Amino acid sequence: MSATPPCPQCTLGNTYPDGANYVCADCGFEWPQTEAAAADDGARVVRDANGTVLQDGDAVVLIKGLKVKGSSTVLKQGTKVKSIRLVGEGDHEVDCRMDGGSFMLKACFLKKA
Repeated sequence: MSATPPCPQCTLGNTYPDGANYVCADCGFEWPQTEAAAADDGARVVRDANGTVLQDGDAVVLIKGLKVKGSSTVLKQGTKVKSIRLVGEGDHEVDCRMDGGSFMLKACFLKKA
């Protein structure tokens, strides 16, 4: 489930964030993101696959099996990860430690436990 809103012009849900705007891939319409308040105070809001806000120390569950790049290791679906740490930079929002080592994960593959 996507956290981006549907397009206000064509009402289709095929939208994505691009910088400070949302963009509709179907009709090309662009509009500003309404979460400007979160960007003003410097705090980054990280949401899981269901749209729940994540915080440091939360426990999460993998919703999809993930292959680790450069390794034969696979992180299995349903694996519970305790004590996550949110990272402020880059495209991977969550830093965590599991049995296989330390990993950086995208929040879209996680749900809050």
